[in-house]
Amino acid sequence: MPHRASGILLHPSSLPGRFGIGDLGPEAYRFVDFLAESGQQLWQVLPLGPTGYGNSPYMSYSALAGNPLLISPELVRDNGLLTDQDLAGVPEFPVERVDYDQVIAVKMDLLWKACQNFQRQPQDEFEAFCAHHAHWLDDYAMFMAIKQMNRGKGWNAWNPALANREPEALASAKMLLETEISFRKYLQFEFFRQWALLKRYTNDRRIQILGDLPIYVAHDSADVWANPQNFCLNPKTGETTLMAGVPPDYFSATGQLWGNPIYNWDILKEKDYHWWVQRFQGMLELVDWIRIDHFRGFEAYWAVKSGETTALHGQWMTGPGAAFFESIEEQLGRLPFIAEDLGTITPEVEALRDQFNMPGMKILHFAFGAGWGNAYLPHNYARNTVAYTGTHDNDTTLGWFNHLSNREKEEVRRYLGRTDDEEIHWDLIRAAMNSVADWAITPLQDILGIGSEGRMNTPGKGEGNWEWRYTDGALTNELRHRILSLSEVYGRFY
Repeated sequence: MPHRASGILLHPSSLPGRFGIGDLGPEAYRFVDFLAESGQQLWQVLPLGPTGYGNSPYMSYSALAGNPLLISPELVRDNGLLTDQDLAGVPEFPVERVDYDQVIAVKMDLLWKACQNFQRQPQDEFEAFCAHHAHWLDDYAMFMAIKQMNRGKGWNAWNPALANREPEALASAKMLLETEISFRKYLQFEFFRQWALLKRYTNDRRIQILGDLPIYVAHDSADVWANPQNFCLNPKTGETTLMAGVPPDYFSATGQLWGNPIYNWDILKEKDYHWWVQRFQGMLELVDWIRIDHFRGFEAYWAVKSGETTALHGQWMTGPGAAFFESIEEQLGRLPFIAEDLGTITPEVEALRDQFNMPGMKILHFAFGAGWGNAYLPHNYARNTVAYTGTHDNDTTLGWFNHLSNREKEEVRRYLGRTDDEEIHWDLIRAAMNSVADWAITPLQDILGIGSEGRMNTPGKGEGNWEWRYTDGALTNELRHRILSLSEVYGRFY
């Protein structure tokens, strides 16, 4: 890690704006300005792919595609593909939550019109984009078009000829769905075009983007449909035979059953992990650093047989380990990884992380209640670490503190040297910032002092997540100066 730095965790969907969901338009640029003016050098985002079940960015239809809902209609208009009149017809949306159904209906109609106008323009740039990304874009566009034709059904419920990718069936579908396939490719072109401009603007202000890579992909995804041999699937039905998850933990007494298919690591190894190489290459076009979610799964992973309804009855299985990262380094060089090493972490997982000099994560919400030797307390940190108050999977700091027992609250006060609870969120932000951890990252909800109503995700809860947005005007000069002051005092600003 290059130097002491600090930053803010905020997914673009949480930005304000008039189109029901945050996007890559003017508000994103204003947020980057806020980062720069407050001395922040890092912007952490969640996975950027098109969201599937439950609107979760961790259950995407593609590991390499971008989320069309993040496309800014205003930037599309500025490129001459929509008019002011088109945007004037947009209805009123909730300002503090994302109503995904309403957003999808309105935005996709606008983008369909934009696509029709786009097709009347020169196509050289678009064709170059499609050629560069053909290794995933062709399958993804076809997948989404067939899915649309099947009214959203999962790919293993399609006509068997299409589910099994029989050449004649795919050729017929390509002809039948040509318009929809072209639309899906346009959406990706527009997303990547807008993101590239935003990333350049961000990097020009000496801010790096930390992206998030889920270790697993969704079963109902172009990745699994196009590459079934890479996953543990029933060859007849296409259903998952081994599902991913974790055993009982801090978040759930019955564990977390994610349902993603487990990788067939033997097949992937035979191909020198080519699918993973392409995945890393694709992601590094979008971000500067990659947080590997559930890093421990590369050392050992929790596998649950098909038919189980909880993660209780799984088993640990050996992951690809050091051989995987050695192969990746041989092909791509040393990559800018951060290991999400939370949960049940063994010495073997720590050794794998340290062998490749990856920073780990420390969460202050996990620091109290287990004595002063707790590894999550700042005085126990190592430098090669990213310190957080909490993450997208945690409650906000105010929500977390308010739900602690009286004994736990007193322990927090004692550690922070407080006699009251006023601005406890700022005390935890300060604790992360003044630690020896090379990087300190704070969710925007904690900087704004928001309670549990600002929580982004509750693990194990199927609906109602990923909806929080901050409101216009929330990023005040007072906040800007306060964050800048902490960054200066603790050597996280240059």
